[in-house]
Amino acid sequence: MLPHDNTDSNSDTVTLWNVGPRPWPADIHRVLDNFEGSLRLQRGLSDNTAEAYLNDTAHLLEFLHDIRIPVAAVKEEHLHELLCSLRDMGIHPRSQARLIAGIRAFFRFLREEGYILADPAALLESPHLGRKLPDVLTVEEIDSMIAALPAGKKETLRNHAIIETLYGSGLRVSELVDLRLSRVNLDEAYMIIEGKGSKQRMVPMSEASVELISEYLEERAQLDIKPDSSDILFLNRRGRALTRVMVFYIIRDAAALAGIDKTVSPHTLRHSFATHLLEGGANLRAIQEMLGHESIATTEIYLHLDRSRLRAQLLACHPHYRPSSPSM
Repeated sequence: MLPHDNTDSNSDTVTLWNVGPRPWPADIHRVLDNFEGSLRLQRGLSDNTAEAYLNDTAHLLEFLHDIRIPVAAVKEEHLHELLCSLRDMGIHPRSQARLIAGIRAFFRFLREEGYILADPAALLESPHLGRKLPDVLTVEEIDSMIAALPAGKKETLRNHAIIETLYGSGLRVSELVDLRLSRVNLDEAYMIIEGKGSKQRMVPMSEASVELISEYLEERAQLDIKPDSSDILFLNRRGRALTRVMVFYIIRDAAALAGIDKTVSPHTLRHSFATHLLEGGANLRAIQEMLGHESIATTEIYLHLDRSRLRAQLLACHPHYRPSSPSM
């Protein structure tokens, strides 16, 4: 239960909420219900993201209750005070950044709905996280993962098709497990992918993934497919959709069998897809479109990856980058 339930007879609690240009409902939970509806329907956020934003808002409300500041009276300095308290508690910057995202969404909603006149979180800055470059597999390592899949097992063909689809089309794992048969065109070698925010994009398929999926469909037809999974492409043995965790284990186990020491997940194959495209001369905008990134800034991480690779080659090959030979 969130703090400040105004059904409480404490008049101080009621005052804490009912201050602002628009009359607040007697129960703050009505505002929060509307906020949740805005997140899911208007902004199209996933259930997990919407739930995270609601949890972030609950933390904010607890803090405001402790310092006795009405929501409509919050200023940017109050939010900085909250962030300072998080830092003092040793909360990781990444967790702080996620909390700030939820707070921004909440105050933006309040401003748009007329509950507050100004948005105190509009200029709130996230902590600097640095940029961790993801692990990338070589083509040889991906081939070794495929070669390491155990022969003779019923799921081997499916797992081979999964690896090729993740790497060949750069899908997120959530997009893979939700991939619909009705949105896969094997004749024209493309898929319609529903990404974040229910945004759809067309993604080409590799020749290998087309062939593997065609073969897998014959095997899939032998399963006892459950009605709610009839249009899902990749299924488990019981005829139901795979979970993201199951796909994680498939990729992790294949990497372990191949003797790959890197931390490998389904997202590693997506990173490898984008990096290999860039190395092959693909346009960054085209990569952005295929990955389904809303902002080009997200895609630009692959420029950093490519610069790192180029610098390594310079250090190895260019005479002005190599250490000077000791004088004779």
